[in-house]
Amino acid sequence: MTKQAAVRLPDETFARLKALSSRTGRTATYYIREAVEEHLDDLEDIYLAEQVMERVRSGQEQTHSLDEIERDLGLAD
Repeated sequence: MTKQAAVRLPDETFARLKALSSRTGRTATYYIREAVEEHLDDLEDIYLAEQVMERVRSGQEQTHSLDEIERDLGLAD
């Protein structure tokens, strides 16, 4: 199933997108979908990392040094 969403772009971005579309014979929608799919994982990762960092800063998330992990796993020299 495909859902639709309206996207507002700055004039310059839209002009570049239309130019790319006309040069390649693909639709602007194709390139918008490609861009979203390509970068959505990165945006999700950034958002989740920011949430974890906030928990670390507020003391809600515990951290461990490499030395601690190696020691706990019996890997310390």
